[in-house]
Amino acid sequence: MAENQNSGELETPISRDSPIRDHDPESVPATSEGTLAAEDYEHLLDDYSHFVPPAENELLHGRVLKVTAKEVIVDFAYKSEGIVPIEQFRNAAGEITVKKGDTIDVMVDHSAERVEGYVTLSHDKAARLRIWEDLERAFNEQLTISGRVVSRVKGGMSVDVGLVGFMPGSQIDARPLRNPDALIGQDIPVKIIKLNRRRGNVVLSRRAAVEQEVTARRTVTLEHLQEGSVVSGIVKNLTEYGAFVDLGGIDGLLHVTDMSHGRVGHPSEILQPGDEVTVQILKFDPAKDRISLGMKQLLPDPWEGIQERYALQSRVIGRVVNVADYGAFVELEPGVEGLIHVSEMTWSRRMKHPSKVVKPGDQVEAVVLDVHPNERRISLGLKQLEANPWSTIEERYSVGSVVEGRVRNMTDFGAFIEIEEGIDGLVHVSDLSWTKRVKHPSEILRKGSIAQAVILAIDSKAKRLSLGVKQLQPDAWESYFQTHNVNDLVHGRVCRLASFGGFVELAEGVEGLCHFSEVPGYSGRKSDPAPLNVGEEHDFKIIRMNELEKKIGLSLKAVQDDEERTRLEDYQRQAAAATSRIEKFRTGEPE
Repeated sequence: MAENQNSGELETPISRDSPIRDHDPESVPATSEGTLAAEDYEHLLDDYSHFVPPAENELLHGRVLKVTAKEVIVDFAYKSEGIVPIEQFRNAAGEITVKKGDTIDVMVDHSAERVEGYVTLSHDKAARLRIWEDLERAFNEQLTISGRVVSRVKGGMSVDVGLVGFMPGSQIDARPLRNPDALIGQDIPVKIIKLNRRRGNVVLSRRAAVEQEVTARRTVTLEHLQEGSVVSGIVKNLTEYGAFVDLGGIDGLLHVTDMSHGRVGHPSEILQPGDEVTVQILKFDPAKDRISLGMKQLLPDPWEGIQERYALQSRVIGRVVNVADYGAFVELEPGVEGLIHVSEMTWSRRMKHPSKVVKPGDQVEAVVLDVHPNERRISLGLKQLEANPWSTIEERYSVGSVVEGRVRNMTDFGAFIEIEEGIDGLVHVSDLSWTKRVKHPSEILRKGSIAQAVILAIDSKAKRLSLGVKQLQPDAWESYFQTHNVNDLVHGRVCRLASFGGFVELAEGVEGLCHFSEVPGYSGRKSDPAPLNVGEEHDFKIIRMNELEKKIGLSLKAVQDDEERTRLEDYQRQAAAATSRIEKFRTGEPE
């Protein structure tokens, strides 16, 4: 410092390395010759004399004065300017993230190498200190902060919240995530659940942050929910039976039946997760937090005016949407379906399943048989598109005529023969044979075979046709009664026994009964063996005949009696002849 003889003022030249070289010119006045006025210099010394040196680990604010290739010069309200290595402001891409005029956090770095004329500062340490202060405040006040997921680690994920913290797997979400790796690189809301500054540990929870947000939204949402109101929501997920919609912190169920007036096989046909939907609240139970939603209720009801659009006996065209055991459902328009019952598909009775006639996706024409708007039912028919074959059956067939058809079905009581499409006749088991005792029609007929039969009766109103197979041949009983009479001697074989007698086969299909009382030597005691055995053949005498009831009474005793009578008569004749010869011998008459 030199004294100016002319002015008497103190001047100090500003060198290149002066600690105040980059101060604002307005705050550091200088003479035209580039020197400080003595009073200004004294003023500066007075300001610095009141400055308290920064304490160790004290967080300071500074203003960037200059950015060079190696350092950043900072004014932090100290008697000397500070200097920060430029590397502390270089990002991962190598770019400098600070410029002149920026305000930054710094700390005095006592461990760093000192630079003459400057105070060595650290922005990194200040930033870490600032981060810890912010984290402690967030932890104490339970604030939600933002963090970026860095990577997947053992037991959870690492998250950058200014420094890298740990988020346990159980704290990632309220429900287990299928793919937690999808969060890597994303900014997520988290809360600090554990903090240890001494150990440098930070434990984070996305689950707590999300649940807090959901609870807040839920509270607001519940205040405005009421049955009948229309709200908007986001489809959360789909199930087989419906979709769960997030209404704002609370989920409602949109059942598949309430999505559309039309048939919906699966919710994915209409909605996808993430879709925004407008729904109506159908039912709200605050106690159980259950909300039932509907979409179709916001649309016009297609069943209104249904009777005017679908008159009885009118013909309609629709698409088969479902086939059941009892019939097929046909969509006539969105939300309106009609049922073709299995009995209305064909005039034939032999159809086993509706799938033999229609299948899902078929376009069909049908006749409207009935409309029930209140029950939302429409009955349709297919067979009505063709003439009913039963209406003219009496004109085309007559009782006693012989017909031919295929055996379509068999039951214990008979067989059904289809003589034409839609016309089945029943052959009762009793009309299968004159001679055989038929227990099941399969003994005479074979399913699927062609058979002839005689029409026995026609009932067009009841749609019944009675047929007979045995009527194709003469009645064996009738022939037997025409050729035999009471007291005839016949030969037969015992074919079966009953408690009272034995049935004897006299001819094919013709049986007679020989009561045990008509067997010689029968005592009537139950302990005695049966007087007849199956397979025995005897000569029997017909003692009774009833053609109307087709009954023939037989007797072995009568045969024995006849034989004894014949023998007696022969003996008597022989005795009379012997007596006559003796008498002639005595009288001398020639024989």
